[in-house]
Amino acid sequence: MGWKSAIAVSVLSLALAGCQDVLESVDNKAEYELPRKLVNKMKAQDQRVRAPIMMRIFKEEGVLEVWKSKASGRYALVKEYEICKWSGELGPKFKEGDRQAPEGYYHIKPYQMNPNSSYYLSFNMGFPNAYDRAHGRTGSHLMVHGACSSAGCYSMTDELMIEIYAFAREAHRGGQKAFQVQAYPFRMTAENMARHRDHQHYEYWKMIKVGYDHFELTKQPPKVDVCEGRYVFNQVLEEEEDKFEPRLACPPSQAPQSLQLAYAAREKQYNEDFAEAVNALEKQKMTPAIATLLGANGQKQQSDIQETATLPQPAAPARTTNVLPQPPASQADSVASVPIPAPADTASANTKKPRVKKSWWRVW
Repeated sequence: MGWKSAIAVSVLSLALAGCQDVLESVDNKAEYELPRKLVNKMKAQDQRVRAPIMMRIFKEEGVLEVWKSKASGRYALVKEYEICKWSGELGPKFKEGDRQAPEGYYHIKPYQMNPNSSYYLSFNMGFPNAYDRAHGRTGSHLMVHGACSSAGCYSMTDELMIEIYAFAREAHRGGQKAFQVQAYPFRMTAENMARHRDHQHYEYWKMIKVGYDHFELTKQPPKVDVCEGRYVFNQVLEEEEDKFEPRLACPPSQAPQSLQLAYAAREKQYNEDFAEAVNALEKQKMTPAIATLLGANGQKQQSDIQETATLPQPAAPARTTNVLPQPPASQADSVASVPIPAPADTASANTKKPRVKKSWWRVW
């Protein structure tokens, strides 16, 4: 092993030992206090340690975000954590045993927290939720947990999970009855949606994207309901006695007008960005075909095109000196520098035609 490799291994070992020391120094991991650096950051952002939180999960990016409420009621990002493992593929969970990590909107109450988890620490996501049940989806014990091992869950390393758990614990102790976890296949940008526009779950993603957009606009967790077997967001009932039923028709309701206007403007820009992203992707698809046409296998076709393009030009012998016509027999013909008009009589004209052609080649 070279000296550079030895140093790298030593540094890595010290880093891992440092993480392990932090975990081993915690007498009660469920009561772990958030690091002073995070507490100071929250204070700088006008966030109390026990203020409400919200989490977002992005499968494709492998990220879990913790957002926290400010004094204004709007949320700001506190920290982003790398997901160690998640199982399955992009798309929602359908049934028990499919080893698929869920997507959608879930709410975590204090009783869903597990300080004695076999996977270090954990909280239950609450799958199936109202939407999942409306579609007959089954599953249980879908968690966010430590131990970096997943069979349908979102798994973190222990040193990250101890912080995530502490955020959730403090929010509950501060009075938050349930914090929201939004689980997405990817960040729902126009570019990502365009990339996945042919995916079997695209329509589902378009539906949950509305909630994603509402949060981006308001920086507050959206109010989530289910009716007609679909998610609806920030809807205010027109009649107080009405309620949302997952399998029944949606009662008369609408989002606040200010949100409607902001969302309409965002959608307009999104549609333009989406169309541009699709066009860019289509151009990328064309590039390999053109490369094949003009590559080694397509050289013959290219030469054929070039040869065809030269046909309207003067005949090939004009460019090759060794195939020029022989000098004319008479001296008069040899000194002609421009085409000579044909004589009046037909016989003479017939004899002059080849000479005119020879004189033209000389001028050209």
